[in-house]
Amino acid sequence: MADLFGKMADMQKRMADTQARLAEEKVTAEAGGGMVAVTADGTGRIVSIKIEKTVVDPEDTEMLEDLVVAGVNKALEEAEGIKQRKMQEAASTMLPPGLDLGAMGGGGGFPGL
Repeated sequence: MADLFGKMADMQKRMADTQARLAEEKVTAEAGGGMVAVTADGTGRIVSIKIEKTVVDPEDTEMLEDLVVAGVNKALEEAEGIKQRKMQEAASTMLPPGLDLGAMGGGGGFPGL
């Protein structure tokens, strides 16, 4: 029983370490041919948004808004991909050989993480 608790504690530590490393991962997505660049971390937080001055037109804010939304969505999608890969890698090191989490639950994702 003590061995089981030890393994559970080790698994929790590995998952926490993986989540901490995700905060250090960065992805940058561009919209409008680079006029808007959005950077997100592996936890899905937006870290920065860069906007080219030429796209800032007070008479056409709708275009800028669309570019920002497109850039944010693309960055969040890429960040989610990194998150899923890293969490699967972490989980696979703790599972018995041959056990495939991807076959469970249809998508292999980690809901709520």
